[in-house]
Amino acid sequence: MENSGTIFFSKISERERLIRGILNDVYTALSEKGYNPISQLVGYVMSGDPTYITNHNGARSKITRIERDEIVEELFNVYISSEMKNKGPKS
Repeated sequence: MENSGTIFFSKISERERLIRGILNDVYTALSEKGYNPISQLVGYVMSGDPTYITNHNGARSKITRIERDEIVEELFNVYISSEMKNKGPKS
């Protein structure tokens, strides 16, 4: 299939933008404190225990502004969108 030159844009809602910004901030704060951000975020999402997230730069306060199911949903959205884009159309 030929590339038609069409560019597709996806509209990101304000809520999605907020979630992504918070996850970026929390990831950075955890990294700065020497933690493994992925392990800490998984621990938080699985348990709901905010002590998995450092207080550094207000990260704990930020992460508790969003629901854990919203975090999981956003991660799936980004991952699946990325995988589908990388695979492209089947011939």
